[in-house]
Amino acid sequence: MTPQQAWATGDFSRVGASLVMAGEFLCEAVRLHAGERVLDVATGAGNTALSAARRACDVVGVDFVPALLERARERALAERFKHVTFEEGDAQALPFPDDSFDVVLSTFGHMFAPDHAKAASEMARVARPGGRVGFACWTPSGFTAGMFRVNAKYNPPPPGTAPPSMWGDEAVVRERMAPYAREFRFERREHVFRARTAEDWLAFMREYFGPMRVAWEKLDQSRREAMTQDLLALLAEFNQSGDQTLFVPSEYLISVIER
Repeated sequence: MTPQQAWATGDFSRVGASLVMAGEFLCEAVRLHAGERVLDVATGAGNTALSAARRACDVVGVDFVPALLERARERALAERFKHVTFEEGDAQALPFPDDSFDVVLSTFGHMFAPDHAKAASEMARVARPGGRVGFACWTPSGFTAGMFRVNAKYNPPPPGTAPPSMWGDEAVVRERMAPYAREFRFERREHVFRARTAEDWLAFMREYFGPMRVAWEKLDQSRREAMTQDLLALLAEFNQSGDQTLFVPSEYLISVIER
């Protein structure tokens, strides 16, 4: 199964609905100016693209899942934005000329591109000299990276594939973006996952989060039970609710690269 097929499984717009604030914080971190031309890479259902549109920018969101782009267009129409469009495209081969944008953004998006070097070079390529590239990515030590590790245990990625959460390591970001950077800025934040119970959260993610749904559907009953126990143990480790509900903070890193 290709990455595009995996992310088209389920409905990531349901998962992304809880992550809206991450796009808002990223737009503040890159200090958007009204009228700037902004690209949101791996936009999903348009969270960060719409955040940029709220700041009076001219915005394009790009993703390789057509169904998610349709959700993004619905949301833009509901908010009556005239200066945001959504196009199909891959983070590893962005369909735009060099120096097309003042600002290039990605929120928990480009980090999942299999070729990390290509994703880095493409985001830098379409950002003009003097512009900014900014992204929010889960850190290697946070809860979400732990979830990815459990998922990979039951649905291993191709050999040699770097973990997506390495994009949440400052040293790795500096190394990957050094050829394109004049200056770096970093900010650490937390997103809190909430649910009525841990079991409710797992059922939701198995239904709507494509990579987890793909892994789940490949397993027999005994392996499903093992995966469930691994995920419940991880949730218990990070849960701070103090009751039967779920309150799980997950750290992410905002990186801003001045071109």
